[in-house]
Amino acid sequence: MLNKEIVAKINKQINFELYSAYIYLDISNYYADSNLNGFANWFKIQTQEERDHAMLFMNYLLNNGEKVVLEDIKAPDLVYTDFRQPALTAFDHEVKVTASIHDIYGTAYDLKDFRTMQFLDWFVKEQNEEEKNTDEIIKRYDLFGNDAKGLYLLDSELAARVYTPPSLVI
Repeated sequence: MLNKEIVAKINKQINFELYSAYIYLDISNYYADSNLNGFANWFKIQTQEERDHAMLFMNYLLNNGEKVVLEDIKAPDLVYTDFRQPALTAFDHEVKVTASIHDIYGTAYDLKDFRTMQFLDWFVKEQNEEEKNTDEIIKRYDLFGNDAKGLYLLDSELAARVYTPPSLVI
């Protein structure tokens, strides 16, 4: 049995990961509507990753005999006026996800819950990658996005992303 505070925070994280998937699906749809199908592809794959992260957290709770509590997921209500804004939204959101995971980790550390800390190690590393990837999209857009040919090439590059399931085994 896990500490109740840890269980509550992981349940909150599950719902936050599912909300993250909603945000990225919304961003994917924005880019698809704008005929930037490479950007749309990148964020659609990001949607899959976030859903998988939620599943990993759910499996962790279930494997430890704890109840998963799913809550309503608020629909994103973001409006974009240029192609850069969704990528910036994604980066800012990943920073919030990182803070949430660090909060759970800090609680596990205080409780000397080494099992949860070990489980969260993968997510700490993953969040570094998530922030780096979204930041790179912003930086590349800033370099090339204002030029039609550059935007086309960046969109083509993002179209090449393929889904890779998480490597964490529970």
